[in-house]
Amino acid sequence: MAAPRKSSAKRTGKQQIGRVVIAAGFLAALAFAVQGGEYGTTDLWRQRERRARLLTTNDSLVRIIDSLRRYKRQLETDPALQERVAREEFGLVRGEKELLYRFVEPGVSDAAQRSP
Repeated sequence: MAAPRKSSAKRTGKQQIGRVVIAAGFLAALAFAVQGGEYGTTDLWRQRERRARLLTTNDSLVRIIDSLRRYKRQLETDPALQERVAREEFGLVRGEKELLYRFVEPGVSDAAQRSP
């Protein structure tokens, strides 16, 4: 004699639970593949954005350095630029024909004028 058969309703319920567990496991594995690990997808996007910003900053700094090198070279070799800087920055005058006037705010003491 054959063993009594289980009802099909129980078998269907267990199958549904098994399918839900398998689907949940698949979704968890998929989520880990996209987001998990040392560098997830959002981390990689952030790193790409940061790299682009750093490259832009680097390019602008390279341009600034190049212009400063040109200015340095010009300052070392161009007498007109040297004279202009000496007049503007250091208040130098040329020969006996030029006079330098310094204007001081009223109320500033003589000692305060001399200190840098």
